[in-house]
Amino acid sequence: MSPAIAIVADDLTGSGDTAVQFVRAGWSTHLSIGGADEALSGPATAGVEVLAVTTNSRALSAADAAQVVRQNVQRLRAARVSRLYKKVDSTLRGAFKAEIDAAREAWGPDTVAVICPAFPATGRTVEAGILYVNGKAVTETSAATDPVTPVTESHIPTLLGCAHVARQDGDTPETLAERIRRAGHTVVVDAATDADLERLARAIGLLGERALPVGAGGLAVPLARVWAGADQAAPVVVVVTSQHSAARAQAAALQASGADTWTPSLAQLADDAAWQAWSQPLVQAHSLAPAHAGTVLLLAPEGQLEGLDSETVAERLGALAAQLIAASRAAGVVATGGDGARSVLLALGARGIALVDEVMGGVPLGTLTGGMAAGLPVVTKAGGFGTEDVLVRAVRAIRDRRFKR
Repeated sequence: MSPAIAIVADDLTGSGDTAVQFVRAGWSTHLSIGGADEALSGPATAGVEVLAVTTNSRALSAADAAQVVRQNVQRLRAARVSRLYKKVDSTLRGAFKAEIDAAREAWGPDTVAVICPAFPATGRTVEAGILYVNGKAVTETSAATDPVTPVTESHIPTLLGCAHVARQDGDTPETLAERIRRAGHTVVVDAATDADLERLARAIGLLGERALPVGAGGLAVPLARVWAGADQAAPVVVVVTSQHSAARAQAAALQASGADTWTPSLAQLADDAAWQAWSQPLVQAHSLAPAHAGTVLLLAPEGQLEGLDSETVAERLGALAAQLIAASRAAGVVATGGDGARSVLLALGARGIALVDEVMGGVPLGTLTGGMAAGLPVVTKAGGFGTEDVLVRAVRAIRDRRFKR
């Protein structure tokens, strides 16, 4: 099996700082010290999802750098790699234009190179098309006097002779993707913050496989997460059984984000026949036409009813969640409230959770062990705990990580 994603970098350290972002997003990743031919023929890359190769071309002439990049990209394309990330120096050193042009041309005739070497965490930002390093244009820094590859131009569109998409208030991933699509085959995009890079990564995701992202480690951080969820077409099921006001506010925030919300009445929960009449048509409808990459929220009603205890509510919703997960081959499950979380796991026959990360402090992310849904991503959370957007973030955490089942 060939890698799904390839990273082509002009030096080893840059290849490494980009590849590690994919590791953090759950991708199995191999960093090669050589080029594509060597990496693809070695046993170490068997079953690898992300392959980072190094062209060692930073100090080469523009013609030689273009040739080696073109050969590597063509080899990766022939190996059926579906997505490519062109790693460039975050201070524009090397045969910057030659390598980007060669990669774009080798990747395919309709390729759009989307360029943003910003890395705000290390002081690199792109504003009005100019690359700044700690607030100074890059030509005012030591990169301008580099003894091997001095940088002579700070305005990236001028350096590349290409279009520029400036930051715009109110931009969404969708509007940004459309502006990039209209701009041409080589486009520089501004980004001064991590939020800007997140929006750009999601725009690149919307552009699909014809997009060739070009950047440093900064853009790779959100893009590794976006690509992890790019092929998901199954819902995340969220179960909220807690009556705590914090949990209700969190459910409201998730509903406002577009979740398909199912809330039975107290009477429907209390009576077997009424419960079946309410729940089964929903399961059947969902199994026939599951929401595309959507979120299904099972929300316990507020209030109390004589003869209806919290354990019954949790058992009903937990069993319903298990049915939905089986019917739709769900991408993951989020459970809020101790009774509800336990009921979901019991209904799925799970023995426990293999922990892998946190959504935020005190909100663990893991995969189910044992049972009918072994390997299913799961987030559990106490009812009265977490910020108002924690359920939105929990769903995003499941979508933005590569899980193997």
